[in-house]
Amino acid sequence: MHITGEAIVCAVLPHGEHGAVARVLTPADGLQAGYVRGGRSRRLRPVLLPGNVVQAELRARTDSQLASLTVELVHSRAPLLGEALAVAAIDWATALTAVALPEAQPYPRLFSALAGVLDAIEAAPAARGWAVALARYELLILAELGFGLDLSACVATGTQEQLRWVSPRSGGAVSLDAGMPYADKLLPLPAFLVEGGSEGSWDDIMDGLRLTGFFLDRDLLTERRGLVLDARIRLVERLRAIVG
Repeated sequence: MHITGEAIVCAVLPHGEHGAVARVLTPADGLQAGYVRGGRSRRLRPVLLPGNVVQAELRARTDSQLASLTVELVHSRAPLLGEALAVAAIDWATALTAVALPEAQPYPRLFSALAGVLDAIEAAPAARGWAVALARYELLILAELGFGLDLSACVATGTQEQLRWVSPRSGGAVSLDAGMPYADKLLPLPAFLVEGGSEGSWDDIMDGLRLTGFFLDRDLLTERRGLVLDARIRLVERLRAIVG
C-alpha cells in the first residue's frame, strides 16, 4: 500500500516513547491511520494538530499492517489556538470524523465538506460564521453513513411546504399543520437545513445542532459516544453561553 497526497489531520494518539498514530482524511482514500516516527517531537507536534492540512505519505507492506506515515505541513491552523470556541469546533469536527468513518473508504463529499467547515472557522472564528456549516456537516455524515434524514417532504402528508419539525422516530420532516398537535414530541427543523443559505438565527443554529446531535447519538456513535461526545458537549455549552 502506498498513498500520497494532501490530507486533513483528524486525530493523534501517542504510541511508544516518541511516536504517534495519526488518523488523516484523504479525498480519494478516505480515513487512513499511520504511525509517525517522532510524532511527539518538538518538530512534529505542531504539524500533527487536528485540523491541519498535511502532505501525507503512507506505506505498508500488507493491508493488515499499520502503515508508516510521514507528513509535511501544508497549512497550519495553529493561529486559532487562542480562540477557545474555534478550537472546540475543530476538535469536535475532526474527532467525529475520526471515530465515525470506517477506514480506507472514500468519502470525497465529506472531505470537501470538512475542509469547508475548517476554512469557515478559520475565516471567521466567531460562531455565526461557521455554526451553520458545522450542522450541515453533521447532517452529511449521517447521510453518507446510511442514517440520513428525509427532509424533502412531510412524512405524514407528503407536502413540501412549511416543513417545521422532524420526527425523532422516523427521521422524516413534518409540516406545520401535521405536526402542530405533537409539537412537544418533535424536533424543530431550522430553515437553513431545508432551504439553504449561509446564516441562521441563534435559535435556528441551536435547533440545528440539537437535531443532528440527537441522531448522531442515537444512530451513529452508539457504543463510541464516550470517545467524542464530550467534545460536542463542550462546544454546545460554549455556544449556549454566547446565546445566553
